Amino acid sequence: MALDIKRQLAHVPRAEAIAVTMSVVVSIVLLVIKFVAYYFTGSAAIFSDALESIVNVIASIVAAYSLFLAHQPADESHPYGHGKAEFLSAGFEGGMILLAAMVIAFHAVEQILRGPSVEELDIGMILIFFAGAINGIVGLIVIRTGKSRSSATLAADGKHLLTDAITSAGVLVALLIVRFTGAAWVDPLAALLVAAYIIVMGIGLLRESTAGLMDAQDQADERLLRDILDGHVGAKTAEGKLPREPRICGYHKVRHRHSGRYHWVDFHIKVPAWWDVNRGHQVASAIEHEIEQSLVEGDATAHVEPCADATCVTCAENAVIRRGSPNDEIRNP
Repeated sequence: MALDIKRQLAHVPRAEAIAVTMSVVVSIVLLVIKFVAYYFTGSAAIFSDALESIVNVIASIVAAYSLFLAHQPADESHPYGHGKAEFLSAGFEGGMILLAAMVIAFHAVEQILRGPSVEELDIGMILIFFAGAINGIVGLIVIRTGKSRSSATLAADGKHLLTDAITSAGVLVALLIVRFTGAAWVDPLAALLVAAYIIVMGIGLLRESTAGLMDAQDQADERLLRDILDGHVGAKTAEGKLPREPRICGYHKVRHRHSGRYHWVDFHIKVPAWWDVNRGHQVASAIEHEIEQSLVEGDATAHVEPCADATCVTCAENAVIRRGSPNDEIRNP
């Protein structure tokens, strides 16, 4: 299975392909380990942990496919590419987590009503400790890769693995309590707490996925864009500092969205009304280039408008060179 996934991800960036393949392989191995632990102990808490691992395996495979799909080039049917597939994957993973939580809660209540009974706790604790440690390490690696690559799929997959590791830690604590106190009721209670915790995580993933699919505004990117545009507007400061070149009269209607690492930005800029088309185009292109460089991967589009503000400082300062060279070259920063 791992080899087949590697072939499917042949054109995906190497770091992302390694991370998602690692996630799939580790999820399968740990799933087996946890069900072995459940076989020996009959613990409801371990069952909850093992069930979450089933979700991990399914979600990791879906994540691998969504990465493969998201990196397909844009075509006539999808002119903006296939990046939204990553948000669909994150939403699917959130839904799977919620489904697992309901099954865990049902099984825990059944154990409470039937009367809990656990055996071979030492073996179970060793296996769960090992599984949780591996999950935590791999989860952190996948999350870090997802953040560095701006991949919603990897970030969601890593969070799920980390959630599984935290779940394992909670299960281990419950088993230790049962081991040293004999209070078997702690076992199904721990399973219910696990269910509640992963419900919160699942809802969080669904919210992030929905925000991405609905093109919700990213506050950090919004601040970055406005800082760049603000730097080209205005008059001299009290210290005599001028805005960056090329200077514009103002801007408005800034819009931004992204899929994975790729960003699309469009905005309107105001320039002195007497500038010709060539000069306005040069200024717009220079600012577009600056924005695209700041976003690493993206496409910025500026619409040029004539300034109609009679008190505009930029228009007034440009008026002294109006009869000079209006077509002076505007160079990219």
